[in-house]
Amino acid sequence: MTPFGVRIRELRKEKGVTLKEMAAALGVSSAYLSALEHGKKGRPSWYLLQRTINYFNIIWDEAEDIVALARLSHPKITIDTRDLSPMATELANRLADDIDKMSNDEIKKHLSLLKNNDFKE
Repeated sequence: MTPFGVRIRELRKEKGVTLKEMAAALGVSSAYLSALEHGKKGRPSWYLLQRTINYFNIIWDEAEDIVALARLSHPKITIDTRDLSPMATELANRLADDIDKMSNDEIKKHLSLLKNNDFKE
């Protein structure tokens, strides 16, 4: 599952909405919505994301959180390190090679490190 998929499933459960009901309301198939929740499809389109936010009547900060989760939920990513340092290329490759061997605790540690650093200038 993706972070976006987990959150959408939580919202559905909280509101007592079935996958089929939500899919019909959003104008997508239940198979597509299920694949999106389970990380078998890429990020939702901006249009679908906005429809989802409206469907659950989500506003302000929570809507921003949903958008951020969608941005971080592409299950198959590509990292272009062409113009970066050799260390950046090594980091990207090591992560690609080792992420499936990491425990959830190790992943949490790495995520925490990244979240606690401000990389924006």
